[in-house]
Amino acid sequence: MKAPKTSCRFYGRAVKSIPGGVNSPVRACRSVGADPLFIQRADGAVIVDADGNRYIDYIGSWGPMILGHRHPAVIAAIRKTLERGTSFGAPTDLEITLAEMVIGAVPSVEMVRMVNSGTEAAMSAVRLARGYTQRDLVVKFDGCYHGHADMLLVAAGSGVATLGIPGSPGVPAPAARDTLSLPYNDSECFARVMKKQGDRVAGVIVEPVAGNMGLVAPVPGFLQTLRRLTARHGALLIFDEVMTGFRVAYGGAQALYGIRPDLSCFGKIIGGGLPVGAYGGRRKVMSHIAPQGPVYQAGTLSGNPLAMAAGIATLTQLKKKGFYEKLEKKSARLCAGLARAAAGAGVLAQVEHVGSMIGMFFCDEPVRSFEDAKKSDLPFFSKFFQGMRREGVYIAPSQFEALFLSSAHTAEHIGATVRAAEKVLHALRRSSVLWDALSPHGLDSPRSASA
Repeated sequence: MKAPKTSCRFYGRAVKSIPGGVNSPVRACRSVGADPLFIQRADGAVIVDADGNRYIDYIGSWGPMILGHRHPAVIAAIRKTLERGTSFGAPTDLEITLAEMVIGAVPSVEMVRMVNSGTEAAMSAVRLARGYTQRDLVVKFDGCYHGHADMLLVAAGSGVATLGIPGSPGVPAPAARDTLSLPYNDSECFARVMKKQGDRVAGVIVEPVAGNMGLVAPVPGFLQTLRRLTARHGALLIFDEVMTGFRVAYGGAQALYGIRPDLSCFGKIIGGGLPVGAYGGRRKVMSHIAPQGPVYQAGTLSGNPLAMAAGIATLTQLKKKGFYEKLEKKSARLCAGLARAAAGAGVLAQVEHVGSMIGMFFCDEPVRSFEDAKKSDLPFFSKFFQGMRREGVYIAPSQFEALFLSSAHTAEHIGATVRAAEKVLHALRRSSVLWDALSPHGLDSPRSASA
């Protein structure tokens, strides 16, 4: 592995013209005590930095690359569409095709509106919920990130958690006043709040599988409680499936868990790696969106033909028989290997996956909430990140981000990743300072890893 001299030089240039040297905060790698790598190219499951170093990639552009980088079908679709033009500011048939594919995949969605990002999708869905119900109060959950709109930047996960920012300066108090943030996976707390305030709640927005506090799965009954009590009180249930949509199953988390929300947000995978977002739901609700209804939302580049073409090509591949079953087996194999690596090194770890989303926390109890996630040993994770990067494995530079597998990952990639984890974890285990920080039980006490 070459020293990342070119990346360091690029970063030195970047900080002079771009705040923090990056265009999205987590990329700066500050929480893990490293400088960012500047990427030159990628292919399949491998990403290559500016110095020519190759890494097995588990970020996948933060989720969209479920087929791996530069999938031939996606590249061909983009090239073909590029010959027609890049943007028209007018409708194209591609928008209809992708909308029909989303509607066909997700039973709760009868109409869908394309936007340009997950933030736009969540922001628009919340505005629609407020306009439809004529109520103002919105409920979200601690550690769930729904983009950086003012009203949703309350007790958020992802980069906000990584940077230790309580919401954000610049968010006026009135903007967040009508947003309640509750503990994720706490059905009793939610029930108490809805009993008291349910008739004031416009919508409840949730990551059905939380990927912005690391990977945290819903406990049995939690999502069902949200569905039952929102329906009882006339509030809309909004599933933020920007990350989980077409990732954990073709029909998203709602198909996996058998729940129909009123509105759903999508992004990432439906653009095949290009900027995209969408929100959709019941026809009765979506009919309130302008120009059909009074709730205004617009976007100059919404339905961009290149993103639509890439999304159509991606979803076409995902529909192939056995795609998700094969990906599930790969995820299970990787998680089992990581858990064995931790156990073999005597390191306390929790490893979990839902579909091809993976979480790994360095703590001794299962992680079911944001408070649990914050108990993970962050200094240890930082050293783990640094070690894995030196071994050629590219994981998220934050404890509070999920890892993503793609169909391009092979058994060889997974095997190499597990071997790298074994090497790094054993090295860290031998460091008494780090181990003392990780375990209060001392070097001779039992340790465990779970999958």
